[in-house]
Amino acid sequence: MCCCEMVLVLVLAAILAVFVWKRLTAPEEEPFSQRKLEDAWWGPGEPRELDEAVRPFSIDVPDSVIQDLHEKLKSTPKLTPPLEGVGFEYGFNSEYLKEVVEFWRTQYDWREREKFLNQFPQFKTTVSGLELHFIHAKPADVPQGTVVVPLLLLHGWPGSVREFYSLLPLLTTPRKGEGFVFEVVAPSLPGYGFSQGAAKPGFGPVQMAAVMKKLMERLGHNKFYVQGGDWGSAVGTALAKYFPSYILGLHVNMCSADSLKARVKATIGGFWPTLFVERRYARKAFPYWKNFFDLVLQEMGYMHLQASKPDTIGIALQTTPVGLAAYILEKFSTWTDPSWKTLPDGGLTKKYELADLLDNVMIYWVTGSITTSVRLYSEAFSKAAKVGRKRVIEKYPPTAVAQFENDLVFTPESMARDAHPGLVRYNVYRGGHFAAFEEPKVLADDVWDFVKSIRA
Repeated sequence: MCCCEMVLVLVLAAILAVFVWKRLTAPEEEPFSQRKLEDAWWGPGEPRELDEAVRPFSIDVPDSVIQDLHEKLKSTPKLTPPLEGVGFEYGFNSEYLKEVVEFWRTQYDWREREKFLNQFPQFKTTVSGLELHFIHAKPADVPQGTVVVPLLLLHGWPGSVREFYSLLPLLTTPRKGEGFVFEVVAPSLPGYGFSQGAAKPGFGPVQMAAVMKKLMERLGHNKFYVQGGDWGSAVGTALAKYFPSYILGLHVNMCSADSLKARVKATIGGFWPTLFVERRYARKAFPYWKNFFDLVLQEMGYMHLQASKPDTIGIALQTTPVGLAAYILEKFSTWTDPSWKTLPDGGLTKKYELADLLDNVMIYWVTGSITTSVRLYSEAFSKAAKVGRKRVIEKYPPTAVAQFENDLVFTPESMARDAHPGLVRYNVYRGGHFAAFEEPKVLADDVWDFVKSIRA
């Protein structure tokens, strides 16, 4: 037996031993209770009667908030210069950040951007004690015989519904020869943007999924399609797992495979990646161990911080617009293309318009929602968010994975199937983490083709 084979056997034996030990020592979980999940109250105080009407909403930020922002931008302290010859390797380049702040202060017109953001119909309603904001975009001029199907569109962090503004027309405009078109509901996730955050601990992706299901029911949709990336993918997956009878189809552009089977494949793939993925994607799906730990150390610090001390980082970011912009926009650089970190501007102007990126930052700033948004990382790992065992009886809904090459996670098709038993479509595309923002047409085409295939 060669050295590599011996190492592999030892690693697999260790994984098996840990799994068996956890199974033997794990406390007995309560059975999953759908009623308990749906009846939960996440607003402040005790459950009480609230107005559950669906109310029209327009973004209208008070002048005082914008004036305060400009005062803070004008009084930005002197920034520490970057090291010589460094781009974004140490984080956001402070020389380029000066350009961003100057553009923000002198050229970015919030009132004009507000009109742009209000172009789609928006509403608010109260679900489970939380006031939720959502875009409700319906198709116009629907041809006779064309069926309008509901699609729940879910964003992630550090994004917002702003990511969907180029995608929405591509979904709600009827296509020649197609027998259907989408009616899109795009909520601000609870705690993000104009949606209220939970007042109690334990509000993780599964709890958020229950709130999203109730929102769709409020709008008259007992069956609907779901599309999501980042946390939107996690919430969509929870909907497919815990409420499968409501989901006509699930489409995700980020797929996390966390089962024992997937972990074993990941371990073996570290030595022989081509067992599970095409050679051209081998090092994206299964990076060398050194590269893997480099990735964790360089790019995952934000996750550890937000999962352990969300309120601390929230306080730091909520008090400085410049710091908030640097923290958020850095992710739009390295998560879109990791090679951009060597560039002085982080490559941000290669695919994005600065005004569009600042729209997203502004949504966090004017709503003061950065703290409630990052709490989702903590809640996702908390014991309070555990919902108990669920015996899977209902059929898992048809699922499609659009894997973008430069996403934070590259999940091969075989591992995606472990995560989604209903997988019927898997494609790899060029692009990064923010698919709806970067490649709206590619994402829209994949959603159309997926829904068309399962409706057929």
